[in-house]
This record gives sequence, C-alpha cells and structure tokens, in this order.
Amino acid sequence: MRHAVIVADTRQPADVHGVHGTRGLTQWACLARRAGLRGGWEAVEWARIPPGGVSGEHLHTRTEEVYVLLGGQGEITLDGRPTRVTAGDAVLTGLGTTHGLRNTGTEALEWLVIEMPAAPNAPAPAPVLRHAVITNLRRVGPVDPGVVFTGPLRRLEVVRLAPGEKAVLETDGVEHTVFVTTGSGRAATGDVRVPLMPGRALTLPLGTGAALTAGLDGLEYVHAVLAVTEREST
Repeated sequence: MRHAVIVADTRQPADVHGVHGTRGLTQWACLARRAGLRGGWEAVEWARIPPGGVSGEHLHTRTEEVYVLLGGQGEITLDGRPTRVTAGDAVLTGLGTTHGLRNTGTEALEWLVIEMPAAPNAPAPAPVLRHAVITNLRRVGPVDPGVVFTGPLRRLEVVRLAPGEKAVLETDGVEHTVFVTTGSGRAATGDVRVPLMPGRALTLPLGTGAALTAGLDGLEYVHAVLAVTEREST
C-alpha cells in the first residue's frame, strides 16, 4: 500500500472577482484536482461569499457538481427555480442543469464543491428524470449520487465521530475526499500523521488508506467516495 494523502486547507484563500459573470468578491481555495489521483475528479474546492454575494448562474454541459453548504443561509437557483438552503444541505446538480447561489443571510455563506465529469456520451436528462436534488446530509443521512449523476461519485455523507472514535478509509477501487467541518483529530497513513481541524481537507488516492481518530471534542466531516474504473486504475 502507498502511504500518501493530499492535504489542503482554507486558511489562505484566493480573492476572485466576478465569478460566473457576476460582480462582487468570492473567496476560493482549491483542495484537490486530478493531479495525483486515478479517478475522474474534476476538482474539490471551497468557496465563500459575503452577505448579499452571488455565485452566478451557469449551465453544466460537461460536468456534474455537488455543493455542500457549510455555514450561512442562501438561495440556490436550479433551472430558474429558487430554493432556500442552509448548513448541511447538499445540492446535486446533474448534466444539463443551470444553477447559481446567492447569500441571503447576515453572515458569510460557505460551501464545498465536488465536481466530476459526466459519464462519456451521457445524454442530458429527459424531463421525467431528476437532474437536481437537494437533501440535508445531517438530518437525512448519506445520499447515493446515482439518483442524479451518471459519473463516478458513489457516496456523499456527513460523518460524526465521538471523542476517541476511529474511522478507517480504504481505497480498494475507490478514492476518498474528506473535509473537516467541526472538532479535531488526526489522520494516520503509514508513518504520516496529519492534524485534523475545521477547514482542512484530505484526499486519498487509489492504493492508499488512512485511519481518522477524533480528538477530545469529537470530529465531524463531509465525506465523498468516488469509484475508480479498471481502466483508470492501470
């Protein structure tokens, strides 16, 4: 087994102006990209907009994307239909869907972005199919992205570990990304120890693995699992 992990955090985000054709400031951090990974990841990112800020509406013609709301209050627009969203909500946006996000609260709105290419030659969804879903991962629990997506994302969840509790992530045919929301702990892979804290992300390439252990205040994180095809793994 390889002992490797991609570690990133949100402590020094970039300032981006005019995201998706709108005015205003977005703070942004890239947490992982395809480099060093075998699966069909496009990117794992973090973004934040101030009260009144907007991430403009745009059409997904090639990729499928998840927004996981981390903090604040907002309004997601899916194909012209606005819906209120709050922390814990996950918005799954499939191929052929237009979406945009607005901060309607009095605090910064933060969200995690997980984007993947759609399956090769996947057609745009027919009107009878669900091409976007909003669910709250804290209240409802894990979601199977296959209800919307054609691509490789297989599981999306919020995980809570009690103080001292451990979770083992193995990469047998899959890759993982983890984003810490609250609490503390550590990740161990081989002889490498990585402190876990809010805003820190770990992405595990194929052939690695990690044990996550919660600290004295417990640990909560967003967890996504992406399947790696046999062709990609060779």
